[in-house]
Amino acid sequence: MASRGVVVGVVAVLLAGIGATADAASGTTPGDPVVSGATVNSGHDVIVGITHDVVFPVTVTGSDDSGLAFVDVDLKGPHGGFYTTDAFCETATACTTVFTVNAHPAPGSDDPVDLANANAGTWSVDALADANDGGSVFAPGIGSFGLKRAARLTVDAAPEPVAKGARITVTGKLVRANWDTYRYAGYAGRAVKLQFRPKGSSTYTTVGTVHTSSTGTLRTTVKAVKDGYWRWNFTGSATTGPAKATGDYVDVR
Repeated sequence: MASRGVVVGVVAVLLAGIGATADAASGTTPGDPVVSGATVNSGHDVIVGITHDVVFPVTVTGSDDSGLAFVDVDLKGPHGGFYTTDAFCETATACTTVFTVNAHPAPGSDDPVDLANANAGTWSVDALADANDGGSVFAPGIGSFGLKRAARLTVDAAPEPVAKGARITVTGKLVRANWDTYRYAGYAGRAVKLQFRPKGSSTYTTVGTVHTSSTGTLRTTVKAVKDGYWRWNFTGSATTGPAKATGDYVDVR
C-alpha cells in the first residue's frame, strides 16, 4: 500500500471451521482439490480504530479425495492494501488462518502502520490450497469483506427535566478513526437517525434523520411528550463502521 510499509499478516491456526460463502474453484484436471469459498470474521465487517490491533479469522473451505493440507491466503484491498498468511488445515475440508491489522504506530516506535485511510472499503480473498496428495489449486476472488474505520457517537438531550409539551434540543457528534493521523475526526455529511426509547421499554424507535455538519456535529429539536431516552444511531457506510450513542434520559414533567 502506498507509502505505508510492507504489510504481513500474523500466521496462526484456529481449531474451528466456519461455513463457506463463495463459488467453487477447481484445478484444470480431474482429482485436483476444489475450493468452495471463504468466510472472513464470521461474516462480519472488520472494524479498526487507532489504538488496538484487530485480530480476525479467515476460513477457506473445500475438498479433495486426500483431504486439504495447507492454504495460503491473500487479502487485497483498495489502493494497494495487502495482507498474506498461511496455515495447515484443521480438517480435511477447512483451513483457518488469523490476520492481525492495525492503524496505530507501536509504542515508542516510528515504524509505519498497516493501514491508511485509502485502504478502507471492500477487500477480496485469494487462496492457494494444497491437498495431502500433492495437488493444488489457486482460487482468486473466493470471498470479500468490509475493512472499515471505527466510528463513535455522542448525544446530549436538554433541558433535563423538561415540561411536557416543551421543546427538547438533542445534540451530538459523529467522529471516525483517521488512519493517517491516528486521531478521531468529525464525519461530515452523513445521515444519522434520531431515536427514542420510552421509560420502561427496551425498544428504540426512529423519529427523524439529521445530517452531520462539516465538523460532524448534530442538532435538532423535538417535542417533549413522555419520559425516556434519546440517542443517535449511525448505520455505517462503505468505509466506516456503525455507531450508536448511549441513550440520554430526559424526565418529562
